[in-house]
This record gives sequence, structure tokens and C-alpha cells, in this order.
Amino acid sequence: MDKPNRLTNKINVGVIGLGRMGKIHLKNLMQAITHANVVAVADPVYPEEQFRKEYGDLLFVKDVIELITSPDVDAIIIATPTSTHAALVEQCIDNDKSVFCEKPLDLSLEITKTLLQKAENLGVPLMIGFNRRFDRDFMEARKAVSEGKIGNPQIVKITNRDPSLPSIEFVKTSGGMFMDFTIHDFDMARYMMDKEVVEVYAKGLVFFDEEMAKVGDVDTALTTLTFADGTYAVLDNSRKAVFGYDQRLEIFGDKGMIQVENNLANRNVLYNENGIHQALPLNSFTQRYIDSYCKEMEAFIGALLNKTPVPIKNEDIIMATLLAYAAKKSMDEQRPVKIAEMK
Repeated sequence: MDKPNRLTNKINVGVIGLGRMGKIHLKNLMQAITHANVVAVADPVYPEEQFRKEYGDLLFVKDVIELITSPDVDAIIIATPTSTHAALVEQCIDNDKSVFCEKPLDLSLEITKTLLQKAENLGVPLMIGFNRRFDRDFMEARKAVSEGKIGNPQIVKITNRDPSLPSIEFVKTSGGMFMDFTIHDFDMARYMMDKEVVEVYAKGLVFFDEEMAKVGDVDTALTTLTFADGTYAVLDNSRKAVFGYDQRLEIFGDKGMIQVENNLANRNVLYNENGIHQALPLNSFTQRYIDSYCKEMEAFIGALLNKTPVPIKNEDIIMATLLAYAAKKSMDEQRPVKIAEMK
């Protein structure tokens, strides 16, 4: 690997994977994050000619191992398909590279635990991408809860609906509704309530596309979480909302309530004799959460630079994965599942 432009006062970063998430992270690292210096990108299938048109002279390699073993790289961003995450993360750990990996770390809870423990034992920073924790509106809601502005939170309701169905090929390897999709909501429910879940009850159905059932998945789900103090979370998920990317949150407490509404294409509201009209919600996660992706990467790079712990804890990653397992078990067995039996 040719020697890149290494800046010792910055975190020198390599990016693996140039799909949607890889490009988002690469753009943020190159344009918005002051203390990051992108030295190389690796993708075994991305056309090099296309890369040159988009990124000029930035070092590009097909061999991900070449990037992982480079002494000129301090940290690696993994934005590849889920099935490749665990092996790449382990190689990064073995080569003493700080690593940020998109969720989930792995579809196996045991492998997830093993890799997190290995990174901790060797002192290698490892962060998994739960970007919604870094969304401005959600962060403000969490702050209000922690300051007691609504008293003791009793119910959190999270609506998470995609605007269109994913491809069946994606669904086959994604880990399914709960591991790929609702995992964000499992994490957000714990984050907002700051309480631990003791029971999961999930129901799901195929409402839009029977092909989902053929690969063992659903496109619509409703999950109830019960926390240790008897309070609740209600998670409402759909793979297809015809009106746009539906992302809403409500936290109800004994002294008030917090609501986070959808981000709209614009804030204009038209009133006339036919009714009241406003824009639809934004149409993709890349629009709705674009700022949060930048903020989570800033937090990762900042932790490395300041030698502080990354902001997503191992327990957060384990619990989100565990809740996804419990929800799938609950749906399959048509009963509430205690977290104690999963552990």
C-alpha cells in the first residue's frame, strides 16, 4: 500500500465499504470532521474508475486486509454488509486498529459478546453505530427526561416506518425485522427511559409482500417492552409507509409529556377551503438522520483523539442485540419472553 498523507495531529482513518453508509461516513470524515484525516478507502467490488471520478487521488485499494494492516491507519470505519462485520472487526482488533462498525456487530449474540470482550481486553476502542442517539431532537428529549421535566417516564412510544420495502435479497442477509430494523428502537427505548427491560412481547405479520414470509421475516411489527419498574415502551414498525419516512417519538410521564414529530420536507402550512395542507415527511433515513451520522462520527473521532471511552457502551450493544433475539422468540412462540430466560 502506497504511503498516504499521514497527519500526526489527527486521527488517520480508513473506510471499508462504499455503499450508502460508507459514502455518508466518507463524506462526513472528509468534509465536516476537523480531526479526521482519511488516508485510504477499500472496497473489493467498487469500480476503481468510478472511485477516481468521485474522489480523485484518494488512495483506493481492493484488498481490505491491505488497509487493515497498514501502519498508516489509526482507525477503521466498517460499512459493509452485515455478514462481513464480525470478521472485519476481529481483524481490526488483531491489528490494533480502533474501529467503528455499522450495526449489528453480528447476528450472533455470542460472537457479539466475544468480540466486545476481546476489544476491551486488548484496549482497542470499538464503537457500533446507533446514530439515533446523536439526533438533535432525540438528544433534547433525553436531556429533558434526565432533568425530570416530565417526572417519572411511564410510557415511551416509538414509531419507526420505512417509506418502501427493501429487496428480498437484502432481507435474506439482514437479520430480519428485529435485528436489522427494530434494533434502533430497542436501543432508543433504553436510552430514553434510562431503565432496563425485563420482558419483551412482539407480534408481527406480513402485510405488504408475501415474499417476506418465504424468507422467514415480517414487514409489520408491534413490540411491547416492560421495564424493571413496570413502565413500558411500545414500538410500532412497518417496512412501508406510503407517505414517507415516519419517525416519531413520545415520552409520557407523571408530570408531562415530550413529543418528537417527523421532519418534513418544508415547514409551510397551507390553509384553504379544502383543508389544511403541509409537506410529507422526508423520504429516507439518509435525509432524516444525516446530521446524526455526522455527530456520531465526531463523537467516535473525538473519543480517540482525547483517549476517552467511546460513547456507546458494550452493554448498550449487547442489550439491543439481546432484545432483538427476545422479540423474534416472542413472535415465533406467541408469548411474552422474560429477559432472564434469554441470559
